[in-house]
Amino acid sequence: MGDSPLWSRRGFLGLSVGVAGAAGLAACGGTSDSPAAVAPDVPKELLDAAAAAKGTSMGLLSQKLYSTAANDALDNSIKKFADATGTKIENSLVQADAGDVVAKIDAEVKGGVARDLAFMTDSRFIAQFHALGDLEDVTDVVTALTAKYGEPCAEAKNFCVFDGKWYAIPYHFIGIGSFLRKDWMQEKGITPKDTYSWEELRDVCLAISDPGKRRFGWGMTVNRSGDGNGLIEALINSYGGAIADNAGKKVTFDSPETVQAVTFLGDIYTNPKYKPMLPPGVASWTDTTNNENWLAGVLGYTRNSFSVYADSKTKKNPVYEKTHVFSDCIGPATDKPLLLGQSQGFVVFKGAKNPALAKLLAQYLVSAPALVGVSKEAPGLVMPAWEKVWDADPYFTSGDAAFPIVRKLSQQPLPLSTKNGLDFPQKASAGQQAVVAAYVLTDMMQQVVQGTAPAQAVTAAHAKMVQIFSQQGLPQ
Repeated sequence: MGDSPLWSRRGFLGLSVGVAGAAGLAACGGTSDSPAAVAPDVPKELLDAAAAAKGTSMGLLSQKLYSTAANDALDNSIKKFADATGTKIENSLVQADAGDVVAKIDAEVKGGVARDLAFMTDSRFIAQFHALGDLEDVTDVVTALTAKYGEPCAEAKNFCVFDGKWYAIPYHFIGIGSFLRKDWMQEKGITPKDTYSWEELRDVCLAISDPGKRRFGWGMTVNRSGDGNGLIEALINSYGGAIADNAGKKVTFDSPETVQAVTFLGDIYTNPKYKPMLPPGVASWTDTTNNENWLAGVLGYTRNSFSVYADSKTKKNPVYEKTHVFSDCIGPATDKPLLLGQSQGFVVFKGAKNPALAKLLAQYLVSAPALVGVSKEAPGLVMPAWEKVWDADPYFTSGDAAFPIVRKLSQQPLPLSTKNGLDFPQKASAGQQAVVAAYVLTDMMQQVVQGTAPAQAVTAAHAKMVQIFSQQGLPQ
């Protein structure tokens, strides 16, 4: 497959350096915090297992991280493994929010030209690839990693397992959080809290807004974007609504709880009362716009993966010191936030030319030595997916004040339940993931913003979801 705007390639040729050569390369970095200095030798057991693969090659597909430096740090760890094992590894980046990533990769698998290994966000993609028959069983790798590193992050056990078998190897945990400008709040005499209701958050955002000073409290869009999807679904869930039932098979979207949530959210974007807290152009924001505006210091609140927090820290943006981090908001159906976080999962595609080497690379990249350099360039966004990896490097335990929040999120007991019987995470569903990828939620909210009654918009979205579920082999 030729390169397109969605894909970029980096090729790494292993130099057959062996253990001694790799050790010399690591030593050149001294005690610097640069990625080259923190990626040490590949463990001997992996080197021994990879001996038969010397001189071979493989392809890796990496979900693009928001931080360019983190992508480069990952490249460095991959190169370290390739050099040490005498193999060639080509790493390609994919932008996961393009909307057609599953179709593209599925076509490659069916055409016999897919990469051997890839990592993708588990709650967004793994069920779809499994339903398409694109993935190999990797239970053997997860079993070996569990023996070495303890339990994987809690949510991965839901999104990577089908019929008792693992089809993705947890790679790194993705912190997701909510961020408020604590300095703006303090100016208004508002004390930051650990948990807010959505109504409380809306009112705080309005109170701290001042368009004359370029301060806009509500830094979220309902335009087509991953963050828009995340906001809408989280709010609906907290009100007691969901795309599907707990089994992930039956569409249950058109409910009074969903209509109530959509009505509340639509009011923020249509009621003149809240206009002062909406940033200019928010209706047409894309997936990086809230990051850019938060880092520019013009937003009072945003909800995001920790990419925006990481960027403010690594680039020494003054907004970092002014950020109040909290988990998420509660709604009428919840007593505590339903925030699960996400993890990236390694998958081995059917027809992989070098699956044995792919599995060994995955086992190296989940380890603390390979992960810490990436994490330092994306703090909070790239964190350990495995219990004992958290304690394997002091950076993960004490590198930032927000890390304990992320660790607690990754290891919390699941499921989290609503007052009306919904459990989160719900069973991984190709239908639900395809609905989110098709931007049915954001399109529904756009209709509401343009004047469609919430109940009517919800009913129309439900009909689209039924169609998508049926296309995914889940007839309604």
